[in-house]
Amino acid sequence: MKKIEEYVRSIPDFPEPGIIFRDVTSILQDADGLKLAIDSMQDCLKDVDVDVIVGAESRGFIFGMPIAYNLHKPFVLVRKKGKLPCDTISRTYDLEYGTATIEMHKDSIKPGQKVAIIDDLIATGGTIEAAAKMIEELGGEVVKIVFLMELAGLKGREKLADYDVSSVICYDGK
Repeated sequence: MKKIEEYVRSIPDFPEPGIIFRDVTSILQDADGLKLAIDSMQDCLKDVDVDVIVGAESRGFIFGMPIAYNLHKPFVLVRKKGKLPCDTISRTYDLEYGTATIEMHKDSIKPGQKVAIIDDLIATGGTIEAAAKMIEELGGEVVKIVFLMELAGLKGREKLADYDVSSVICYDGK
């Protein structure tokens, strides 16, 4: 059986020279790769008491939903601003060039619920830090954050130092 790293397509000099883009679509396009990715991420939760799975738009939906289904847990969406129809809370965070805002429904997390956040990639950590702060604002406790891939050179884990963070694959660069 192949290792998960073997399913990741690495594209040099994209989106700019000197960057190696780690393409998650090559995992999704292979049934064995997709199963291995989901199973590997879910394994990071095997000893974690969790009530709710949260996924950040959009690849957090892809990986978080089957994990929630497998664990028979509810799934909560974190979306870009303006995409959710009911009362929301929001958080704005810094990007490399500007800011972004994400939202979640105010009634999606109940006080005291233990929450695991799932996403495909940790780079600078801004999106997931914002999601974690919203969960805490609603009274939830972030008990685990799981990523498929980590770009360690961007130091996103430092931004999430207050949380239990796991990644299935870790690349040293950016």
